[in-house]
Amino acid sequence: MKTQKDPFFIAVVDDESAVREATESLLASVGFRAKGFGSAEDFLESQDCHQARCLILDVHLPGMSGLELPRHLTGKGLDIPIVFITAQEDSDGRMQAQALQAGALAFLRKPFGGTDLLRAVRSAVRRRAKRTKF
Repeated sequence: MKTQKDPFFIAVVDDESAVREATESLLASVGFRAKGFGSAEDFLESQDCHQARCLILDVHLPGMSGLELPRHLTGKGLDIPIVFITAQEDSDGRMQAQALQAGALAFLRKPFGGTDLLRAVRSAVRRRAKRTKF
């Protein structure tokens, strides 16, 4: 049986539980359904990776990094819009360039504002919806 994809399901991958929980709460407050994962591997191993319409992804994670995850998603045939987040300094812009090269729609530095995150997620969901319509 084929499962219906939820156009409002957002996955949050961040090793900091406080960030995951706050992000999930923010998304829920505006009507999105969100689920957090503590690592890229946890997300990849879940069925949720096939349902996510947008991925909020920390750059630095234990194990597989956030910058590595998009390649694995592509290998599984998944095309999920990504909003990268990071607390790391990126004074030379190299990390942001890598994120954009990996397919990021947005690159936000922690602490980011809720308005900025919601703007990026809404843009990703709209872009995803346009790409999947026949």
